Amino acid sequence: MRLRPLDSPELIHLVAKWLAQKENYQWLDFGDGRQSLTPEWLKIMTQRQSDVLRAFTADGSDVPIGVVGLSNVDRHFKTARLWVVAGDKSFSARGYAHRATSRMLTLAFRELGLHAVNTWIVEGNPSVRGAKRLNFQYIGRQRHCHYIDGRPYDRLWFDLLASEHKEI
Repeated sequence: MRLRPLDSPELIHLVAKWLAQKENYQWLDFGDGRQSLTPEWLKIMTQRQSDVLRAFTADGSDVPIGVVGLSNVDRHFKTARLWVVAGDKSFSARGYAHRATSRMLTLAFRELGLHAVNTWIVEGNPSVRGAKRLNFQYIGRQRHCHYIDGRPYDRLWFDLLASEHKEI
């Protein structure tokens, strides 16, 4: 498995296609009510210091199967917010998103020099188990702030310090 920068129009379009699928975007929030991202917006994100995006591949392949990102990267305060999407669902439940997330955390802490990474997960999303397996600590709940099909859900907040990260 590899992490690849989103450095080609084809890869950017593929990731935008994944993020345009309701089964993926319903769990996301990129600010200002934006849940899916156009290829143009993804291209802008790849050029900003506040976002670090990587496609991940299956073992022994260069074909992307998902995307993992750090948003709100703050190099002064050494923090960021983590998110991940399994794009090709035929690879789901095989640990790829989990491993890609671990590698992105290693990049965040070792290469970017961050000290803390946080994430939120909509209550009911099975990703909560994965966050706990990566040593994320539950830090709180933001109530009724995320809507799926008109129904409010809570966001569960987690964080991880560099000293707590153990690469898989």
